Amino acid sequence: MKFKFYIFIAAVLASQIGYTQDWKVFPYKPPGSIISFPADEGRHNAEPIEWWYTSGHLTATISGKTYSFMLTYFYYPASVFDGFRILNITDDATGKFYQDTKPVNYTSLSTDHLNIHALVYQGAAETWSNKMDANNKLIPFEYAIKASSATTGLNLDCTSLKRPLILGDDGYLEQGLSNYTYYYSLTGNAVSGKLTLDGNTEDVTGMSWIDRQYGNFNPLTGEKYEWFHLQLSDGMDLNLWNIFTTFNTIPDNKKYRILTGYINETSQYNTSDFKIERLAYNWMPDSAMCYSSKWRLTSAENKIDVTITTKNDNTEVQWPFRFFEGATTVSGTVNGIAVTGFGFAELLHSYAPPQITIKNPSGGIYDTSVPVSWHLANPDDGRPVVYDIEYSIDDKATFTPIVTGVTDTSYQWNSSTLSDGDKIWFKITARSADGKLHGAFISTSSSAVVVNDTDKKKIKLFPNPVKSKLFLEPAFQMDNPPCKIIDVNGRVVDIIKSNSISDKIDLSFLYRGTYFLMIDFPEKRVVLKFIKE
Repeated sequence: MKFKFYIFIAAVLASQIGYTQDWKVFPYKPPGSIISFPADEGRHNAEPIEWWYTSGHLTATISGKTYSFMLTYFYYPASVFDGFRILNITDDATGKFYQDTKPVNYTSLSTDHLNIHALVYQGAAETWSNKMDANNKLIPFEYAIKASSATTGLNLDCTSLKRPLILGDDGYLEQGLSNYTYYYSLTGNAVSGKLTLDGNTEDVTGMSWIDRQYGNFNPLTGEKYEWFHLQLSDGMDLNLWNIFTTFNTIPDNKKYRILTGYINETSQYNTSDFKIERLAYNWMPDSAMCYSSKWRLTSAENKIDVTITTKNDNTEVQWPFRFFEGATTVSGTVNGIAVTGFGFAELLHSYAPPQITIKNPSGGIYDTSVPVSWHLANPDDGRPVVYDIEYSIDDKATFTPIVTGVTDTSYQWNSSTLSDGDKIWFKITARSADGKLHGAFISTSSSAVVVNDTDKKKIKLFPNPVKSKLFLEPAFQMDNPPCKIIDVNGRVVDIIKSNSISDKIDLSFLYRGTYFLMIDFPEKRVVLKFIKE
């Protein structure tokens, strides 16, 4: 099925070539763009960091096996090296991930066209260059790629079938807090050649994506992000980013979220009006990093509603920095029409289990008229959290569910099962949509329940609100234990000897606010609410 899908996409793209040849010339500069070809395929000496990226999906012509790959060359001098190269290949059937990242020195890195000659540390020479015709002239938007590791190899010819996608309208983007990048993509490329795995070489065909970035936006040191490219069955291609601040927020502007869409040969667009919902998460084997693994992308423009899912669980690169780079599948609708597709996700943002503290009640008393509330200590725009609430009145021996799936950080409970004076603990479980990120938190101490009904002792407090003297009816006297005045935060602000109470209590020393009088009768604790003016 996968093989047929790739062939279908290639056929659709090939059918467009007849009327898209106007851009397959050098030099070529897309209208309104600051990007020009072939010059901007080459090295930019004025920019501190630059990379050439390609990923794709391959099918063996004889065995029918499918594979995904990613190859990236970074220019980023460090120590005695000019940069580094990342080569990833995944066997789709087994999920086996072949990963090789090595420092490189560039023996040739042209500035007027694409011509990378890299000498890999403790490895072989590799190349990624524009193809040449019989007259030794550049063939526009056709490339030859050759890279290898000890166990893998790619030897591919690549032909672009779609005109370049220019990001940020003109090819320049401000990204994150203070960075910039020049950026274009070649979103649909027919690929053919040979793939080697564990000494076995196969002829392969497939489709690929090419990204070019140069500037000072640096994935090694900058803000973390999630990036996706999608190649859809209706011919639409999408390049989208979510960049996270250091506070794990994603501001609603194009510096932090941008979607660039290729609709067809004459229509491309940029928007920040889209939403990504994280539906599932994936811990790495060492539990040090947790990445999202399933997303729902929605956007009003072109009525996009698709689900993106990683194909394999463990395609993480660990050097020179940790990130997840893997193939994805896509399904959903665009403009109300069903689509499928494939793509890649590059994930630098790692997620943590939610941490919460219970705000109310926090010991002392639980006033049933006040919502149970809590605080999420580590909010993350990329990690929606829902809450399940339980309670215990048997000293935490058992917890009874109250509600599940609360999205707010407070809940007004209709606590009809409680009685005045019950000792209650709350348990709140915070969890991600799939439950893989979760944490359960229990009240640090019990709270005495205050039910806003007439208590069994029929004690009345007046006046309420009170200015100085609070009267009790009927008047009473008891030897022990003492009575306590408690504020809304559960703090004991005064202890009164019960045998000193006749019919009134002097409250002139209290500040304005809401308080509770807790009286421990031998057979029952009674908690009464009053307001100090």
